[in-house]
Amino acid sequence: MADLSYQTGFGNQFETEAELGTLPRGQNSPQRVQGGLYTEQVTGTAFTAPRNSMQRTWMYRVRPSVRHLAALNSIDRGLIRSAPDIEAAPVNTQLRWDPFPTTSSKTNWVTGLATVATNGDVALQAGGAIHHFSATESMGNIAFVNTDGEMMLVPYAGHLLIRTELGHLEVGVGQMAVIPRGIKFAIDLTSGPARGYVCENYGSIFALPEHGLMGMDANALPRDFEYPVASFDRQDQATQLIAKVSGQLFANKLDHSPFDVVAWHGNLAPYRYELRRFCALGPVVFDHPDPSIWTLLSSSSDTPGTANIDFILFREHWKVAENTFRPPWFHSNVMSELMGLIEGVYDAKAQGFEPGGASIHNSFIPHGPDSDAFSSATEAELAPVKGPDSLAVMWESRYRWAPTKWAISLTELQTDYAERWAQLDKRRP
Repeated sequence: MADLSYQTGFGNQFETEAELGTLPRGQNSPQRVQGGLYTEQVTGTAFTAPRNSMQRTWMYRVRPSVRHLAALNSIDRGLIRSAPDIEAAPVNTQLRWDPFPTTSSKTNWVTGLATVATNGDVALQAGGAIHHFSATESMGNIAFVNTDGEMMLVPYAGHLLIRTELGHLEVGVGQMAVIPRGIKFAIDLTSGPARGYVCENYGSIFALPEHGLMGMDANALPRDFEYPVASFDRQDQATQLIAKVSGQLFANKLDHSPFDVVAWHGNLAPYRYELRRFCALGPVVFDHPDPSIWTLLSSSSDTPGTANIDFILFREHWKVAENTFRPPWFHSNVMSELMGLIEGVYDAKAQGFEPGGASIHNSFIPHGPDSDAFSSATEAELAPVKGPDSLAVMWESRYRWAPTKWAISLTELQTDYAERWAQLDKRRP
């Protein structure tokens, strides 16, 4: 594993330089930058966005990026899809998959990427997509940039070294990383094959949710988010750059590495987070609260309180509520849920939900604990108990998730999923 340094604090205004003296002081764009470097700015929000939401970074690089996306040629997009996906299947029931298939062929992070479901519209910058990746080798001299949305990577097997224009991130099981839209990156494997989930967010940038009465010292704390320090490729090496633009893939050949930013300052940058630093809240007297208390990051929409996408984390925790059905209750929501499991057992699914699998419960499709989980929860002798080690993630959206043709055709799709509730027999007073 790499020995990397990080800067901390969600959304902070950072400054970092790989060579002393290259970062200008007192201004952003001097007439001449030390070493003859080029000044370049990347913005993640509109120029006139409210100040508290503005995101931008100034970069000082060996070459400007103006030719990075020149002479692009269309390439096969493989199993990557974007919304609206004309081949997507309508969903009128609950769906769940066993762990997604491995591959016997050599794949890197890009070629091993397959879209599970999409929603919204990539051109309207609304909604997003959930992908699965299965990589057996590093990207090496291949770089990737997504102009359609930011990308959240959540591995459940293996370790990733993410090389970006703004520095390096190391991400393993139990961690996640977010790479802003428009930032180039490559992913190397540091300990064999790697697999995981990817959320591609077309909408507003993920941010820490408002806490209201919960106050400032719960859930994900800003100090626990880690950002890279400047690092650049000192040797020129030919690089294939792959770009995702309007749902399609394009590529060209550069005679140099695009990772040539010597110094930068700003608040738009990749970051990582250790999931078990999430300080969860829960009931201490009775009843099970809404899952919104587990929200780690949120992409807002134009409707206050209704997210484009919420990223929700369920981890092991103490259960102490008295006279209470402790797992999540049976429910149907206006929001649509896509869940994945990183490790352990999710307490509302006693069987059939394994790490590397997924489930979709769309808007107003009823769902809840399976038969075994219901029986255990209603018959248990209630006492304070801590659940087994577990990490489950959910991307909840105001838009319905539409599974791709690839996902629906998998033999891993559980055709008997609804039977998990078959033993919930009639009850009468």
